[in-house]
Amino acid sequence: MGKKFLDNNKSIIYGDILITIALLIVSNLYEISKEYLTYLVLFMLIKCVTVLAVNYYRQIIKDKEEPEAKEPERALNVDNWDELREKEDFYVLWVHQIKTPIAALNLLLQDPDKNEALCRQELFKIENYVEMSLNYLRFESMSNDLGLKSYNLESMVKQVVKKYSSVFIYNHIAVNMEDLDCDILTDEKWFCFVLEQILSNALKYTKKGSVTFYAEQDGNNVKLKVKDTGIGIRSEDIPRLFQKGFTGYNGRIDKKASGLGLYLCKSICDKLGHAISITSEEGVGTEVCITVAREKVKTSDLTKM
Repeated sequence: MGKKFLDNNKSIIYGDILITIALLIVSNLYEISKEYLTYLVLFMLIKCVTVLAVNYYRQIIKDKEEPEAKEPERALNVDNWDELREKEDFYVLWVHQIKTPIAALNLLLQDPDKNEALCRQELFKIENYVEMSLNYLRFESMSNDLGLKSYNLESMVKQVVKKYSSVFIYNHIAVNMEDLDCDILTDEKWFCFVLEQILSNALKYTKKGSVTFYAEQDGNNVKLKVKDTGIGIRSEDIPRLFQKGFTGYNGRIDKKASGLGLYLCKSICDKLGHAISITSEEGVGTEVCITVAREKVKTSDLTKM
């Protein structure tokens, strides 16, 4: 039980260790205060312990329901090395992304007249990046964690908007929600994570105006659209937006993008059986469309994901 549990959760443990090391490295580079660094490390520790405790409980239940089968040991083959390199590439991009709000927060904390609201914005970004890294680790075993059910779309959108309410208020961005009262077939946790990444991008590149959520019925499908009045995306960048590490012109100018958020969105939507697409016009805004099925799926279809 103990060895099996550690094997099943080693990606979480190793991932949290890598994240903590990355935070220590970044804190040394930018001379982060010990008080704030302690908060970050404690945050990671509490999150790790909580996830492991929940997984341990699930493992106990699972072992009671089905006999333990011996699994053949995995050799460290080419696929394993590719997996390690992929994780290494992810954390290189992730460290690049998280160092920006850490550096900004450090400068804000050094100011005698600290802007508390702005400090909270940078802290919020750091927490979201940490959550992104944990979800990336969980993504490889996502098929075992899926719970496709009927969920109310409006309820999930409101849940995500509430999380980002302080960002809307601080940046004076309006939020509109139209025709969202319908049920869709999805996994609430992963679908909300996708919405968070989309909303985070919309708020990052929208300096004034609004973000609008609305749904359209399309036969047995529902199309959720998230439209902003931001700076828009160059047409030549749109075909590559879902590639890992691709930041496009806006990302290179802004220097805050890592190309991870949309890559995870596409990967998760593929697992859930959803479709995701983006249309945009420079200087006008961007619209993200997620197409979700309303009809029930067969249980056998879930095993193929």
